[in-house]
Amino acid sequence: MAEQRLATSGAKAEGEINPPTFAVDRKDGDAVLRLYGEWSVLTVGDIVAKFQSELAVAGKMPVFDLSGVTRIDTAGALLVCMAIGRDIPKAVIGNESVKRLLVLAAEGQVTERSEGPEASLVVRFLNDLGKTIAEEARIAIQMVGFLGDYLTTCFGIVLKPHKLPLTSLVYHMQHVGVSAVPIVALLSFLIGLVIAYMGAQQLAMFGAQIFTIKLVEITTLRELGVLLTSIVIAGRSGSSFTAQIGAMVANEEVAAMRTMGISPMQRLVFPRITALLITLPALVFLSDIMGILGGGVAALAIMDLTPEAYAIRMQEAVNLNNFMVGIIKAPFFAVVIGVIGCFQGFQVTGSAESVGKLTTRAVVEAIFAVILLDAMFALFFTGIGI
Repeated sequence: MAEQRLATSGAKAEGEINPPTFAVDRKDGDAVLRLYGEWSVLTVGDIVAKFQSELAVAGKMPVFDLSGVTRIDTAGALLVCMAIGRDIPKAVIGNESVKRLLVLAAEGQVTERSEGPEASLVVRFLNDLGKTIAEEARIAIQMVGFLGDYLTTCFGIVLKPHKLPLTSLVYHMQHVGVSAVPIVALLSFLIGLVIAYMGAQQLAMFGAQIFTIKLVEITTLRELGVLLTSIVIAGRSGSSFTAQIGAMVANEEVAAMRTMGISPMQRLVFPRITALLITLPALVFLSDIMGILGGGVAALAIMDLTPEAYAIRMQEAVNLNNFMVGIIKAPFFAVVIGVIGCFQGFQVTGSAESVGKLTTRAVVEAIFAVILLDAMFALFFTGIGI
């Protein structure tokens, strides 16, 4: 902190504090405010309220006499500057060194700026939208590079199979695939049941209730089976990837791995994404079966079909193209979920708050990317006539 010490005959020994005081001297109608003592960060706190209130009562002082000040620093200088509020060299008499410090303090004050007219709601919305798009584009480019690192690692493991982290791969297959079977099966069964029930009610108004079976087949095999499973995995395993890797980054375990010459991409990322690639198609197949079973339960209750009749009609309605479209999507969705989950884990800065924030972000981005990719696939397959 800038500081000016004034040597005066009345100054006290070093280490002692001379409390700040002031007085108003009125002569011949002119008022002079005289300051005495030490005006520093250690002392002005005790007098600032009284100083400001006295000034408010006494009115504007034409002259400030600081010749009695024994010590002043930037805290005291700022207080005096706010009281003067005008041209300091003309308003202040006393030591020239004090004047220079006051001028420097006045120049350093943050002056109130007149702001322009507030931007309209549309302009603010467009500004926020542009910032969001630019930020997401930057992250997308980084994720593409991250995906390239994963593919490079895969190629290296193909050339050197002994580097395959088999134990870690099997563990993550069990965590991502086997452990997710109950929730995927239950949700798919219920979704199939709801589709069949609602579809049968609506189609009955047109006398086309029998087409409920075709409705269940095409929605389950082509779209909802893979989409529902991917969303569940994104919320369950994608968030887990971010939290696990993020915790390791926060605890500097990843930095320790790099120090020991162990590749985090090979040991942490490769097993997770590869486990998703292997297990997600199998989960989609399970989801298709459970969705058809759920639709069958609703069809049997509403349409008075026997299980054998439902099985025969479903076999006639099943289109292999619809099944293949759903299965083909699964590996792409798996890569998207795995890359986003692992990438966000490496973005953790070290705090628990960062882990939670990025875990939430990973889930949101993964679900959004899965739905966007599904829409692109729908346009593509429709365009080529499948």
